[in-house]
Amino acid sequence: MIATWVFCILITATLLWSPYFAFGFPNRSLHLVLDSIDGFVALLVAYLLHNRFVRRRRLQDWLLCEGLVLLGLAGLIVTYLIEDVAGIRDGRLNVWVPLTVRVIGAVLVLAAALAGDRLGPRRLRSWSLAAPVLLILVVAAAGWAASSGLPVALGEDFSASSAVAPVLAGHPLLLTGQAIGALSFLVASIIVARQAARRNDELLRWLAPAATLAGFARLNYLLYPSLYTDWLYTGDVLRTACYVLLLVGALRELQLYWIAQTQVAVVEDRRRLARELHDGVMQELAYIRVESAMLPDAAASKKQITDAAVRALDEARAAVSALGSVDDEPLGYVLHRAARELAARYDVRLEVDVDDSIAADRDQRHALVRIMREAVVNAVRHGDARLVRVRLVGPDGARRLTIEDDGAGFAVDAGASSGGYGLVSMRDRAKGLPGSMRIESAPSEGSTVIVTW
Repeated sequence: MIATWVFCILITATLLWSPYFAFGFPNRSLHLVLDSIDGFVALLVAYLLHNRFVRRRRLQDWLLCEGLVLLGLAGLIVTYLIEDVAGIRDGRLNVWVPLTVRVIGAVLVLAAALAGDRLGPRRLRSWSLAAPVLLILVVAAAGWAASSGLPVALGEDFSASSAVAPVLAGHPLLLTGQAIGALSFLVASIIVARQAARRNDELLRWLAPAATLAGFARLNYLLYPSLYTDWLYTGDVLRTACYVLLLVGALRELQLYWIAQTQVAVVEDRRRLARELHDGVMQELAYIRVESAMLPDAAASKKQITDAAVRALDEARAAVSALGSVDDEPLGYVLHRAARELAARYDVRLEVDVDDSIAADRDQRHALVRIMREAVVNAVRHGDARLVRVRLVGPDGARRLTIEDDGAGFAVDAGASSGGYGLVSMRDRAKGLPGSMRIESAPSEGSTVIVTW
């Protein structure tokens, strides 16, 4: 934003005080091409703003949409119809009608900046295109009716070849209109820049420097009104640069929109899969667990089947919990929630002490919760623990999760050599953080699992 202001000030100052710098040449075809590009970009961004208004009902979006439609149609259609179709190039109607439309468009951009976060009525969306078209028709009709009495905006003595020496040329109302447009855009750029920083709005972030370029383009038109000639000058270049920035902002807005839509679709798929697991697989596993408990005690496989069903059910519950969680949940909240579920399910007392300032991404949160679940389940099932303490600390940047129980404990060497899948899975998840895991335990002294990453 500041860089854009500095650039525009340097360009304008150079034109005013440097006798060696000149930028101006006659090229009606290129002038028409730039007007067409500017108009199409303005209408494209206006369509994007219309959709934003439909979604959010923010009055600012609707006013910006109206202003850009007027600015786009002024060069794309109004000037073309008057000069090329009607053949009017007398410096009256072909100047005053587009000028009036452009000034109204600039004032609407300023009004949009001042509107801030205000909401607009839903019925405005039906007038997004009709309102500016009707306004243009009214201005054109009024100009046509008063065409014989309109003053000449650019006198016949105006020399289009004086590109080296910018001068204030034209009727005072023409200069006043350009000044109003310049002031509207420049004030709007300052207001919008502050709003973009506060809201983190990508389109507004690009609109602020674009409005700066548009404002200085109007200042350059004050010095050299090439907008109403077949000549190209710095004002035309700055105006086109404004629409280039608007196009970049629109593309960034569309990119972020589709990224958000993709994320929503992923979340919906995860929730759908979680429902399928809950209503299908988990119900079947619960049935297997109940049926296995009814087997005769003498059955050799009863304990293995029951334990396998319970473990599979725990895994399914963990998967459902992970699929149903959102990506921005704090790690401390996730650990507290998992601890409450485990305490209720296994009738064990859990004490949780976490540092809420410790952050983790989604994959890390999932891995840490699974490690904690496995440690608590092992402590209850194999160690007959009644109390489990979970601590999450982060001294000196080294984050550490500790799960300590008062169970029977075990010989660490014997446990490691047995190659149980639960311990192997815990170590693999710790390595994937990336980090490490160690176990401290001894018979009759409880166990402590420490994960560092």
